[in-house]
Amino acid sequence: MTEWMKGNEVQKRASAGNSANDAARRLPGDAAARQPRRGDYDAMEISERHRHRYEVNTGYRERLEQHGMRFSAMSPDGLLPEMVEYENHPWFIGVQFHPELKSRPFAPHPLFASFVEAAVVQSRLV
Repeated sequence: MTEWMKGNEVQKRASAGNSANDAARRLPGDAAARQPRRGDYDAMEISERHRHRYEVNTGYRERLEQHGMRFSAMSPDGLLPEMVEYENHPWFIGVQFHPELKSRPFAPHPLFASFVEAAVVQSRLV
């Protein structure tokens, strides 16, 4: 990635340093404002670790929301979706962060715990 948005400004990277290791990434512990629908998080602001190259094209936001997609967490500047949920699904959450980096065997990340809980509920319906 050689170009990205930071606030309302376009940031550019010189092509000379554009290696796989220089991929666009937000620093560990970046915050995201959350509008909880499920019981995954108690706080209205979360801090998660990021290591990715992809972003959601917010030009499709309105259309996705019309079909049940909910943008439930945004970056602190409000420009980048961090978490999406699908309203009419037993458990559908897409995230831009790595929950496995904050998960431990006896202290699972809230997303993993809620996924297992939803799977148990769903298995009883079959």
